[in-house]
Amino acid sequence: MSSTGDDAAVGGRCAVHMPRTARTVTDLPRMGRFPAVQPGQPAIERLAPTSELLGFRGPTACAAAGITYRQLDYWARTGLLEPSVRTAYPSTSQRLYSFRDILLLKIVKRLLDAGVSLQNIRVAVAHLQAADQGDLAGMTLMCDGATVYECTTPQQVVDLLKSGQGVFGIAVGAVWQELELTLGRLHAERTDTGETLVGHDPADELAQRRNRAV
Repeated sequence: MSSTGDDAAVGGRCAVHMPRTARTVTDLPRMGRFPAVQPGQPAIERLAPTSELLGFRGPTACAAAGITYRQLDYWARTGLLEPSVRTAYPSTSQRLYSFRDILLLKIVKRLLDAGVSLQNIRVAVAHLQAADQGDLAGMTLMCDGATVYECTTPQQVVDLLKSGQGVFGIAVGAVWQELELTLGRLHAERTDTGETLVGHDPADELAQRRNRAV
């Protein structure tokens, strides 16, 4: 049975240690980005990875983040990470997650697997939600199994490793790129029209070409 994170041990009182030189950031809207195209649409209609017009349903978010639906549901119900595009209320609606939401789901999963407490993960999530999008790409999270540290320069990572504290690292920019490739092969939903968009999988396109050649 997959852990939802509710049984994690309680860690320290602060999960993210900001560098002294870090500036304060304000909360920003958390909207998703996705490279998708409808079958038969011209290339100009392809939505860029930074588009704010797309959201992803629960099963797609689970597949991309590598978590179970039980974990997704538990984290949403307990307020750890709720979908920013559309919640499950009213009960007739389906949750819709942004690209950024799923990025955080993926990071939460890695922190949980590293043994970080749910209490500290909550603080880390709040910090990442408030971070500027441009800052996320250059950010590295280091954790020692209890505390999460933000590093924005290679030297900060080296200094943390020298101190013997950092034993596990997450390069947020690398997770971002990996997620773009994954979501590019899955379905999304336009937030303005509710239209379902089919992901672009190069492997499927290659298979179709081979079948036509036979």
